[in-house]
Amino acid sequence: MTTTTIETTTDNKTQFLQETLAGLHSEPKFMRSKYFYDATGDRIFQQIMEMEEYYLTNAEMEILQYQANQISQAISADGSIFDLIELGAGDATKSIYLLKSLLDSQLEFSYFPIDISAHVISDLEENLPKKLPGLDMKGLNGDYFNMLTKATELSSRRKVVLFMGANIGNMSIADAGKFCSSLKKLLSPKDLLIIGFDLKKNPKQILSAYNDKGGITRSFNLNLLHRINKELDGNFDLNNFEHYASYDPESGACKSYLISLKKQIVNIGQNAIHFAENEDIFMEISQKYSLNDIDQLAEKTGFKPLQRFFDQHQYFVDAIWKVD
Repeated sequence: MTTTTIETTTDNKTQFLQETLAGLHSEPKFMRSKYFYDATGDRIFQQIMEMEEYYLTNAEMEILQYQANQISQAISADGSIFDLIELGAGDATKSIYLLKSLLDSQLEFSYFPIDISAHVISDLEENLPKKLPGLDMKGLNGDYFNMLTKATELSSRRKVVLFMGANIGNMSIADAGKFCSSLKKLLSPKDLLIIGFDLKKNPKQILSAYNDKGGITRSFNLNLLHRINKELDGNFDLNNFEHYASYDPESGACKSYLISLKKQIVNIGQNAIHFAENEDIFMEISQKYSLNDIDQLAEKTGFKPLQRFFDQHQYFVDAIWKVD
């Protein structure tokens, strides 16, 4: 068993600052959702996943709990050894079922969890080997594509990429297309992508998952301002901003914003950010898909849809795509 953390060569703090300032100097203003996940953000997101309103976690968990063996069979159908690379691994609460199934099947593979959060990778390295003895694991802390490139440099094996938890939904459909096209360029023929999508459903059910009565999603969004204060010498007053969520059932776009409650100036180091009263900061999108949308995305970006795995309510789907 091997457990090694490989840090990205990019200066993460400099990148965080540059991308934050670029977003806040834009019209309209926006943040990059990948920066939600510091240690506090990780904890709050764990609370979100446990919320009654947040159906996504249980839906995909059900798929992995009860269909891991079928997914494992699909992965191993090629018969060759492989690397399992998980983009945005989190705490591996769901993927652990697939990992266990692959180990039980005595398949030869290495696991490369990738996450922007060093806290997440450290936690995985400490705890996952205890739960899964014999797992060959190399933790990668950094940007998805930088670390995927690193993984391909470390090994020439066939690649099976996991992109679960509806993380693709954190992009607009146009950006998802660019992401999948870029991902495909880093892969080879016969490589697989297992990708999770939240499906379109009752609009009230979707909106309540992002505007919960307990205010946990609100805290998650506001924590990014707190992180900027702590790490980038910002002076956001969190009381001057309000969380707002919306869902458009036609486009499938569920969006979260922070609204400035007053005219104000916020400083980040030596940089002054001006806010008008009621001006919004776009925080994140949670895009919902139809099955037709999913197949079109695959085909337009160089993948061939192979299989789909649903939860019992068909709230969610994990799709297996092959590099075409």
